[in-house]
Amino acid sequence: MGEFQALLFTFLGGIGIFLFSVKYMGDGLQKTAGDRLRDLLDKYTSNPFMGLIAGIVVTILLQSSTATTVLTIGLVNAGFMKLRQAIAVIMGANIGTTTTAFIIGLPIKEYSLPIMAVGAFLIFFFKKKRITSIGQVIFGFGGLFYGLDLMGSSLRPLSGWEPFVDFTARMSENPLLGVVVGVILAVALQSSTAAIGLVQQLYEQGAMSLGAALPVLIGDNIGTTLTAVLVAIGATVAARRAALTHVIFNVIGAILVMIAFPLFVTCIEYLAGQFNLNPAMQIASAHGVYNVSNVIIQFPFIASLAYIVTKLVPGDGLDLDYKPKHLDPIFIGNSPAIALGQAKQEVIHMADYSKRGLKQAIRYMETGEKKDADLALQYELAINNLDREITDYLVKISARSLSATDSNLHSTLLNAVRDIERIGDHMENIVELKDYQKANKVTLSGIALADLNEMFELTYSTLEEAMDSLEKDDLDKAHDVLKHEELIDKMERKLRKQHIQRMNDGECSGAAGIIFVDIISNLERIGDHSVNIAEVVIDEQ
Repeated sequence: MGEFQALLFTFLGGIGIFLFSVKYMGDGLQKTAGDRLRDLLDKYTSNPFMGLIAGIVVTILLQSSTATTVLTIGLVNAGFMKLRQAIAVIMGANIGTTTTAFIIGLPIKEYSLPIMAVGAFLIFFFKKKRITSIGQVIFGFGGLFYGLDLMGSSLRPLSGWEPFVDFTARMSENPLLGVVVGVILAVALQSSTAAIGLVQQLYEQGAMSLGAALPVLIGDNIGTTLTAVLVAIGATVAARRAALTHVIFNVIGAILVMIAFPLFVTCIEYLAGQFNLNPAMQIASAHGVYNVSNVIIQFPFIASLAYIVTKLVPGDGLDLDYKPKHLDPIFIGNSPAIALGQAKQEVIHMADYSKRGLKQAIRYMETGEKKDADLALQYELAINNLDREITDYLVKISARSLSATDSNLHSTLLNAVRDIERIGDHMENIVELKDYQKANKVTLSGIALADLNEMFELTYSTLEEAMDSLEKDDLDKAHDVLKHEELIDKMERKLRKQHIQRMNDGECSGAAGIIFVDIISNLERIGDHSVNIAEVVIDEQ
């Protein structure tokens, strides 16, 4: 019992150190790269091939296909990425994750502790964040091999344990059993990398034949999709479709390789003989051949995959594009006046998102449903992105020689962009206040909710008129905005007093009072920004 306990504890400790090290190394790489990983996926996925390359690169840097897939689903959920782009990135992630298996196969276990020591030295004796992040990567790299070494030493006795030998023999005879074991392993460990590392160690210790190890490897690839599926629960339709694509892609790959399984085993045995590969590298090579072949076969059918998941996950995707539609840099040099016209179209595009976002925030206040909050925040993120893009475009235009009329329009657009961005911030504040209300189980009275709805309607109609006046240069609507904003100010003061009175009378709690007052304050500020936009239109006339 004592020897078994020691082996069990060594195995559990080894797998714990391994999982921690993979995560720690990935976090260090992510800190070193900063926001560039997200930017890489955002900017360099213009076509499926570029998406494939971006997926490979990001996964190599993160050392986790799951992390890349989750990041991709987040971008799809937020509207930064279309479904076809996401499918290509997910395919790239499957190739990128094979590098971890090759790293694990390197024969440097005996150097793991000195490597960890170097990493710890950089972490504890340097204050510069970049150096400590590099130290984190090095420490995680060493810990990965140290955990593997512990796992390997604890698994060695399994090669002579008859029940385990019989079980692996059955997996060799029935590869589907091995696939199921691989799925369970990846789900249990929440890491295909750890599951593959375990397979490598079992094969290296002689506890498992190649014919038994390869089906487990294939099952690992299916099991790793679970995390992406969990992340997509409650997300947008597009995000759920991206997660389902990950599952379908890996399941189709597993079916194809199982059909040609004897040929697959022969191929890996041939590579092992030709290149004198050690057992761990044989598994890594199998992982690489499987994933690369799967991508080569399915890459031409990205459009078909997108069509299938669209049918399997019905629903209307959110018509939201974070990228500017009208900002063509060629006009800046050739015709600044046309460039300003393009910028105005983009400002109107951004203004439309502010109206939709406010409507969604209002809806969230009424329903309290997470999907409404997510949609409102997606609009806010889109507004922020367009704010940066339009401002950069206008700054470049300002370097050109502009007529007096164009100069006025330039100033108008810059001011309008700033006000619309601030409206997005207030919209986000309203969502956060509703989140606070739900988290703390604060109840607003029926009278308070009716008052909020009344102010919501007035604020939304004022914002709508302000945006119409900007789009159509409508002076009458601009003057109407000024009148409505006075009504908003009066309503804000009246509702504030009434709610304070309700609190004094014990009809409403202090927490409810804070939420109510903050919401109407944000609505009043949206009215102010609407006036700013209307006044710009009036000043232009």
